[in-house]
Amino acid sequence: MSSVSPEIGKSIITDGYVTNYHDVGSGPAMLMLHGSGAGVSGWANWRGIMPQLSEHFRVIVPDMVGFGYTETPDDLEFRIFDTWISQMMSLLDQLGIEKTHLVGNSFGGGLSLHLAIHYPDRFDRIVLMGAGGVPMPLNDNLAELWQYKPSVENMKRVMDIMAYNRDLVTDELAELRYQATIRPGAQEAFERVFPEPLQRHLDAQIVSDEQLASLPNETLIIHGRDDRVVPFANSMHMFNTIPNAQLHAFGKCGHWTQIEHADRFRELVVDFFGETI
Repeated sequence: MSSVSPEIGKSIITDGYVTNYHDVGSGPAMLMLHGSGAGVSGWANWRGIMPQLSEHFRVIVPDMVGFGYTETPDDLEFRIFDTWISQMMSLLDQLGIEKTHLVGNSFGGGLSLHLAIHYPDRFDRIVLMGAGGVPMPLNDNLAELWQYKPSVENMKRVMDIMAYNRDLVTDELAELRYQATIRPGAQEAFERVFPEPLQRHLDAQIVSDEQLASLPNETLIIHGRDDRVVPFANSMHMFNTIPNAQLHAFGKCGHWTQIEHADRFRELVVDFFGETI
């Protein structure tokens, strides 16, 4: 099955549907959560750094339901973030992982915060990258991402929004991501996750300042200074509120920190989690 696409890894039943996930390496567990862009999957989001991270850690990379190659039941009602909290806890329980580090990108960063708050005994250190979770008004760039309709041109436009360095947005990459959005059922599932009005989906992600201030986890916050999707001010707010927080900002970087500054991002994560080994 994995020969069909590198995005397809292992399969496990979570909450009555099949979750696609990758499980590579050994050592302390690290759960890596992708963002909410069209055509995204865990592998597409993290493929550039998974091999190196797996030299130090057991890296778990799932596709959240509604995205990638995870099955999306026709009767599933998406509830931010209850649907994905339940899926991730089911995944960890069945894999026998009692405690794990968290790495969350954008939407996955907001989910990471909610996981740590709901299940404080199950999560250790947290890396948040361009994360959601604090109040913000919907901006035109994020609206365009969530309202994507399949075409190569639209995909290239979406990727232009994500990246500071437009040289990364090649025709080949746009075509690859576009093809992911025209798989049977993929676009339909994506549109079910974020129906209008869109602002409510941002509001549903909010973690209160009281919750952030009570978070005991060591937290590394990473953000591109030139991010046009999630404002850098979001991460500043988290840094000013989470007690055990570190903040690392990249200049000349958009919403794709793990791609635009892959080597630096990897070293930050390895060093941060490595303090616990």
